Amino acid sequence: MKQVGDAPQAAGEPRRHAAQDVLRLLARASAFGGLGFAHEYRPLEKKELVFVLQRHWKKLGLEMAEDEFTDAQAIAAVVRITSGNFRLLQRLFAQVERVMKINELSSLTEDVIEAARSTLVIGAT
Repeated sequence: MKQVGDAPQAAGEPRRHAAQDVLRLLARASAFGGLGFAHEYRPLEKKELVFVLQRHWKKLGLEMAEDEFTDAQAIAAVVRITSGNFRLLQRLFAQVERVMKINELSSLTEDVIEAARSTLVIGAT
C-alpha cells in the first residue's frame, strides 16, 4: 500500500512530505467543495466542566460557589445549553462577559446566561 507522498518524483524535484500533501488536499477541498476540516470533541466530564466554569467565573472577577442557589442555577443553565461542549462553552462565556459589561452587572445569574445564549446561533434548546 502506498502512502500519501510516495508518488515518484521528477528528476531534481525535492521530495514532498506526506503532511504537505495532506495540507494541499485539505486546502483544495475547502476551496472547491466548501468543505473543511472538522474535529468532533467529546463532551466535558463533570470535573472538567467544573474546572472550566471556575476559571470563567474567576475571569469575570467572581467566585463560583456550587452550593449557592444563584450559582447552582447559572451552572445548570450552562450545562443545559452547552451539554459539556467546550467550544460552545467558550462562545457562551464570551457573550456572558459582554452582557455583564454592557449592563454593568456584578453577579452571574441564570438570566445573564439566557441573555448570552439568545445572542448565539445554536440548535434548539
